[in-house]
Amino acid sequence: MSHLACGCPGAHVRTIDRQETGQEHPQGKPVSELRQWPTQLHLVPPTAPYLQNAHLLIAADCVPFAYADFHRDFIKGRVLVNACPKLDDTSPYVDKLATIIARNDIRSVTVTIMEVPCCRGLALFAQQAIAKSGKDVPLEVAVIGIDGERRS
Repeated sequence: MSHLACGCPGAHVRTIDRQETGQEHPQGKPVSELRQWPTQLHLVPPTAPYLQNAHLLIAADCVPFAYADFHRDFIKGRVLVNACPKLDDTSPYVDKLATIIARNDIRSVTVTIMEVPCCRGLALFAQQAIAKSGKDVPLEVAVIGIDGERRS
């Protein structure tokens, strides 16, 4: 287990092993697709083993609350990092994402943002990080409306 400087046990890097069933929970409840911890971009170390050869999902913090099928449509098959481009200290984000992409052979990057203007910064950070990494990584941006509907 990797340890972060903050010393919080909840910030220790963990991989969550899940069976690939493609089915829902027996009682009809959706199944979590989260496969790692932590998810907050500030806490994810660029050396976390789950990042190697991953499809990276960068999610704005509000998206999972607005988009009901977030786990099924976005987390499944991806490694999640989340952030808020309006409320977080975003100054290290481009460099951190570029390091993650450069060191881990990231296979693709998907960014989920809300339709509000302040969220667009997260997509811009991803574009800048890919360019700074020197790698040619496919980028997809999904925009979610405040009504919970996918716009793109």
